[in-house]
Amino acid sequence: MKIQEKQDPAGSGSSLQESFSPAPLAARVLGTDRGNLLRRLLPWAHKGSLTVIEYGLVYGSHFLVSVLLARWLTAEQYGAFAIAWSVFVLLSLVYQSLVLEPMSVFGGSTYRSNFRAYFASLMWIHVILSLAIFLLFGATAGVSRLFGAGAGMPAALAGVTMASPCVFFFWLARRTCYLELVPGEALAGAFVYSGVVLVALWAFYRQHLLSPFIAFVLVGIGSLATGSFLVFRRRLLSRAEGPRPSTRALARQHWNYGAWALAACIASWIPAYIYFPILSSFGTMAQSGQLKALMNLTVPLEQTKAALSMLLLPYAAGVQHGKDGSGTKILTVRLTLFAVGMGLAYWAIIIPLSKPVLHLLYSGRYMEVAHQIPVVAVGSIFWSAAYGPAMALRGMKSPTSVFAAYAFAAVASLVIGVPATWAFGLSGGIWGNNVADIASFIGVSYLLYRKLKEHSAASVSESNILAAVNEEG
Repeated sequence: MKIQEKQDPAGSGSSLQESFSPAPLAARVLGTDRGNLLRRLLPWAHKGSLTVIEYGLVYGSHFLVSVLLARWLTAEQYGAFAIAWSVFVLLSLVYQSLVLEPMSVFGGSTYRSNFRAYFASLMWIHVILSLAIFLLFGATAGVSRLFGAGAGMPAALAGVTMASPCVFFFWLARRTCYLELVPGEALAGAFVYSGVVLVALWAFYRQHLLSPFIAFVLVGIGSLATGSFLVFRRRLLSRAEGPRPSTRALARQHWNYGAWALAACIASWIPAYIYFPILSSFGTMAQSGQLKALMNLTVPLEQTKAALSMLLLPYAAGVQHGKDGSGTKILTVRLTLFAVGMGLAYWAIIIPLSKPVLHLLYSGRYMEVAHQIPVVAVGSIFWSAAYGPAMALRGMKSPTSVFAAYAFAAVASLVIGVPATWAFGLSGGIWGNNVADIASFIGVSYLLYRKLKEHSAASVSESNILAAVNEEG
């Protein structure tokens, strides 16, 4: 198992080849040759640390926006923000699946030698999707206002409509930095973004003008400014050396890869965000705000894993699977152990300090739900355990398997979680989410096992055919 040296312009290609050389599985997972392991890990540790810092600035800003709104808005207004945010996350999953994730795969392989022409075609796809979002969700905000939705919901949806295209433009620009393994460039943009958003947020709060609509608009302005900064700084729209791919052909290529990834993302979105509107329907908008306040605590852990995924997904896609699939097994074991260990360490800090943490974040608000934090941690740890198998399946270009696992989890969550939410309110909503996390881990682990078993059987069959041919020769 090896990754091609041409996929590592930072100069660590040979060390990556060594990382996947044939060796006993247990020894390679544990890394018995510490000197060689350290030499292999140092370049990735540097890139990974820059990635985590950049993600910390960008999504730390989102986290702070969410926390500050929980402090400054009423529980009902914050519930409206939570529902609008769930809509934004759904839109972001569509964009992630159809544009960004295929970009990580094709931009690092098929179009690597002509990346600027590829990016120019992607910009046209971005414009088309942005227009669709603006028309569809602008109409949704209008209908919401027409039917008299309260607590600022129509304005919050209008904010999502305006902010989403700008945020996605920023994400498109920063993803190019990771494709070319220059996370330092993305870090420069992150400083611009976090500074613009947080300073503007504070200024509007001081003027008593803050609302869910204003918060989304400020995020959109910061994203547009930062995306433009990165595009011009990296000269992404400069003349390409080769011909520009057809926008229609590229859209079809992205769709062929991303359709199942999109289905998987929507399946994972359902249990994670559907309980915000369900709680507001069965109970009150304030309960949606309480759930959002609790789920905010999972954000630092999830965004750390998401940050590393930007480097690990192209890497996993480049792994060439050997006859026994041991490269995928090693990758899965390492990622799973890392993610679970990170989750356990995180919650070991948060749970004993749950009340001080809530008091610090929300200025004494939401203390009545502090006892629910260990329950939230259960689902978070199982979701961390699913990280390794899911990443391996994506690297094997099997989004259908990821979708099947997440669809199973979504169905299990709805079957158990919706009645539980109706009966137990907030507690039922949290456990509905936890059921999905547990089922996701079981699903992706089982399907990866099946995939590796099929791969091994096909390799054995191929070897037998070659052996027979050689004997006849």
